[in-house]
Amino acid sequence: MDKPTKLDQQLCFEVYKASSNFSKLYAKTLEPFGLTFTQYLVLLVLWEEDGLTMKQIGEQLGLGTGTLNPIINRMIDNGRVTKKQSTEDRRAFRISLTDQSHADEKPIEQAIHNKITSCNYLDVNAFELMKNLKALNAFFSDMDL
Repeated sequence: MDKPTKLDQQLCFEVYKASSNFSKLYAKTLEPFGLTFTQYLVLLVLWEEDGLTMKQIGEQLGLGTGTLNPIINRMIDNGRVTKKQSTEDRRAFRISLTDQSHADEKPIEQAIHNKITSCNYLDVNAFELMKNLKALNAFFSDMDL
């Protein structure tokens, strides 16, 4: 049996690989909808509460304005969202879903559901994995990184 390498013994590397593989899985599933994984995350936030400011979306996703702005701009160009100056704060912009994004919510959710359930591993282990990752992220959050 081969001796495990230092890299193979790193939890951070396994989390990195899992994250990368999730991104690939979602990217392939979202491709027919013309969406990237990050754009899908923006849609998830807005499907929950439409008309949020860029700052509010960024806070929920853990993304800064510099990262989020080009994503939103591509989504505007692709007819997924609109961007209007906030009436409450002239420095803020509200992001709203288009009719196309509203119409695609159920088909996208179904495509994701179908892909995830086709991975039998996730059916069996998803809840435990989610619980452990939430605990890990809470631990890191408490460290004030």
